[in-house]
Amino acid sequence: VQPFVFGEIVPIAAQLQELAPPDAVVISSATARLVQGYFACQDMELHRLRDKAEPIHLSRVIAVSGAQSRLDIAETAGLTPFVGREAEMAALLERWAQVQDGFGQVVLLSGEAGIGKSRLVQVMKKRLEGTYTLLEFRCSPYDQNRAMYPVIDCLHRILQWHEDDTPKEKLKKLETAFAQCQIPLGETVPLLAAFLSLPHPDDYYPHLQLSPQQQREKTLGAIVTVVLALASCQPVLLIVEDLHWIDPSTLELLTLLVDQTPAASIYTLLTFRPAFDVPWGNRSYLTHVMLSRLPRPQVEQMITQVTRGKPLPNELFQQVRDQTDGIPLFVEECVKSILETGLLQETGDHYELTKPLPTLTIPTTLHGSLMARLDRLGTAKSVAQLVATIGRQVPYALLQAVWQHGEEVLQRELDRLVDAELVYQHGMRPQATYRFKHALVQETAYQSLLRHTREHYHQRIAQLLVEQFPETTALSPELLAHHYTEAGLIEQAIPYWRRAGLLALEHSANSEAMSHLSKGLELLKSLPYTVEYAKQELELLLTLSPVLIAMKGYMAPEVGDVSARIYELSEQIGEKPQSFSVMNGL
Repeated sequence: VQPFVFGEIVPIAAQLQELAPPDAVVISSATARLVQGYFACQDMELHRLRDKAEPIHLSRVIAVSGAQSRLDIAETAGLTPFVGREAEMAALLERWAQVQDGFGQVVLLSGEAGIGKSRLVQVMKKRLEGTYTLLEFRCSPYDQNRAMYPVIDCLHRILQWHEDDTPKEKLKKLETAFAQCQIPLGETVPLLAAFLSLPHPDDYYPHLQLSPQQQREKTLGAIVTVVLALASCQPVLLIVEDLHWIDPSTLELLTLLVDQTPAASIYTLLTFRPAFDVPWGNRSYLTHVMLSRLPRPQVEQMITQVTRGKPLPNELFQQVRDQTDGIPLFVEECVKSILETGLLQETGDHYELTKPLPTLTIPTTLHGSLMARLDRLGTAKSVAQLVATIGRQVPYALLQAVWQHGEEVLQRELDRLVDAELVYQHGMRPQATYRFKHALVQETAYQSLLRHTREHYHQRIAQLLVEQFPETTALSPELLAHHYTEAGLIEQAIPYWRRAGLLALEHSANSEAMSHLSKGLELLKSLPYTVEYAKQELELLLTLSPVLIAMKGYMAPEVGDVSARIYELSEQIGEKPQSFSVMNGL
């Protein structure tokens, strides 16, 4: 025990050290709960420690679990056993066999929210035979206009970058990973270093003299080259989740990869809701698997799984079965919501009602079920609302900075959310990140906020991003713009929407640039017209003009309208149009 460690934990740690066998790691039950899913542990007998009235459970750490995703971790903590989907699973595994023979496949897995797309993918991964390289692009409604964010996030994970890595250390990891796959480093490294916002490597690599559009095209090509190189070593499983939230640039990359799939050992598995319009038409190597609602026998089986084999009262069982409409997430959340009411008691091998059935409110919608569970969590609901305001996946460091009611309370309530399986934890605090079990959980938590509280949260998040996370602010100004916008701080939001548009334009991400700049212009309309207003409108339009020209051409009516407005504003404030492209639009 180090001399600078103090508090009641010190004598406990010392006694655990005495009880540990040679070359073994022994932890308390409290620590075992925190690391559950990340490490395999073996229960030891009860031990009574000095100065402790009650004996405590000890566990011996056996090995790292190998969990790689939120569902992997949740499964070890008691994820409801998988039910049904035999035909769909067979179709997915059949396509994998073809990939192993060198015939790439694309599988489209569609279904409504809560139907079990992510769960089916997670179970499929565990049933795949042979070794493979896993690439996962995770789309989110919060990142729809962040160009290539799912790809950047994926590369960060497979390169195993850490927050405290220096740029030089990150570059070394990049080079090592590419060298192992025999990927040519000369042009690929500087392209992807720039893509990942690293400074240009030393003089060993050439400085590429490219226009933004050329840089974009070559970067997309480099990423495709990397994936193909990986597939030449062993099959690649590329999973893109929630395709209905994909940003335009990532969709462009995905189209290039889909085109390359049949000639490589690549299994591209895409999940999305039915409203998404698939852009690739009918191809021989493309299979569409649609998930329908579970039939009644499988719903009944799932209810029994959630109650761990202990039957509910028959009338209650029938109501749950009929009201959940065969949506797996609804079945699970509805049963958990009922069990948490305290109106049922375990009697032997089954549950009994403590009050007549009419007094027990069964949620009639998935939203109602999730809301009921959040309401019963007390302070933990406030933490869930704050996490939902920040985003789908939240680093503990940011959450800790925003939370204003003490770190001990924050950690306790986060643990309650994890125990309730509404939020999943990845890693250990303070490096941990938190991710909602499902987008619907996040949506429910966020929508339950009062407007005043929601605006306060967004304002505080924006303030802390500026003060404590300058790198995030510089690389993702659209995040700051979003939080200022939702806080109602329009004047602060507009410059960041312009910065986001400029950054996207520099990377030739024209669709994203158009979206950011349009948001800035729309917000500007809510402000009183002043000279400063006119200057901001002019700056936004000057940035928008080359975007429109690139997307629609010089002769498009929209280009002429913007150019005319730029000329009009320039006359009003005494400034001349700043670019030839503007004059060309007139």
